Amino acid sequence: MRPLRIGVNALYLIPGGVGGTEIYLRSLLAALARIDSVNRYLVFTNRETGADLVPKAPTFTHKPQHVRATSRPARILWEQAVLPFAAVDVMFNPGFTAPLFFNGPQVTVFHDLQHKRHPEYFRWFDLPFWNFFLYWSAHISRLLLADSQAAAADLFRYYRLPEAKVHVVPLAADAAFFEIARRRKPEPFLLTVATLHPHKNLEGLLRAFAQFRRERPEFRLVVCGMHGFAKEKVHALRDSLELADAVDFPGWIPREDLHDLYARAWAFVFPTLFEGFGIPIVEALAAGVPSACSNIEPVSSIAGSAALKLDPHNPDAIADALRRIVSDDALRARLTQAGPSRAAEFSWERTARATVEAIESVCPSP
Repeated sequence: MRPLRIGVNALYLIPGGVGGTEIYLRSLLAALARIDSVNRYLVFTNRETGADLVPKAPTFTHKPQHVRATSRPARILWEQAVLPFAAVDVMFNPGFTAPLFFNGPQVTVFHDLQHKRHPEYFRWFDLPFWNFFLYWSAHISRLLLADSQAAAADLFRYYRLPEAKVHVVPLAADAAFFEIARRRKPEPFLLTVATLHPHKNLEGLLRAFAQFRRERPEFRLVVCGMHGFAKEKVHALRDSLELADAVDFPGWIPREDLHDLYARAWAFVFPTLFEGFGIPIVEALAAGVPSACSNIEPVSSIAGSAALKLDPHNPDAIADALRRIVSDDALRARLTQAGPSRAAEFSWERTARATVEAIESVCPSP
């Protein structure tokens, strides 16, 4: 099979502004550069995204576009009016939406269908965009990639797609997190990595942490992630619970700073109400941080027996999990050892290979 010219539609990316889908794209492109020396990748970026997104490899070409993703109408217009004319054999869309009039095969990644499962978490003026463009992107794309079985099940449920049209391609943690496990020096603080959005359940976590801290006042909580729709409510709740001096919201931070937090955290807690995958739990396991996570899918299956499970709908249950993950030395030792082994079952190289295979499968042989 001749080398393919693969367009990568990265117009959605706003550095520091789209959460885990940024980590996904950066990690995937780097892995593609390592494992695929045959195909050619043309990465279409917006004006906010620098050339650092594109691997410095002979198979990659940066195609900067004169549009800002922070203006969603402008970005959508560019995606729908300009990208259809890109000189590529196949278009790979890693961020939900596809150029609807592209005259060729497309592979589109659906990280989740939160707008269908939990429309209450979306602003009313955003929902029409999500409903229209995701529906049509799913139907005009030749193949969809879902991060997990749970995300695939939602695609079948809401879009009535044939099973052959959806492939499950799990995500992973960067290799740097496995190095952290060898140099950890735990300090008395709990770490959560999550955007301040309603589905991350940070209000439930704060209520649980307030209970926990009455018994263990030496502990702090660090919630690391971009400031999303729930920022005001979460900050107000923190203050009303008199936790202003005990809970930090540093926002989106450089990866090196995040690595340092994982190296020093006493434990990691992930009480989310909804995920398409959940990269932070895999990162925490890889780093050897004793972890507690929600007993919801797909997070529970991803963590397996390497994390303590909790009921995210019950602040008392979250508080109990915090007590155990902090004080039960036998549990902590078991999770510290089990985490990296479980995380090693996921890798960006496997993700990249499965992605290439999916892209090649939709392209007819010459």
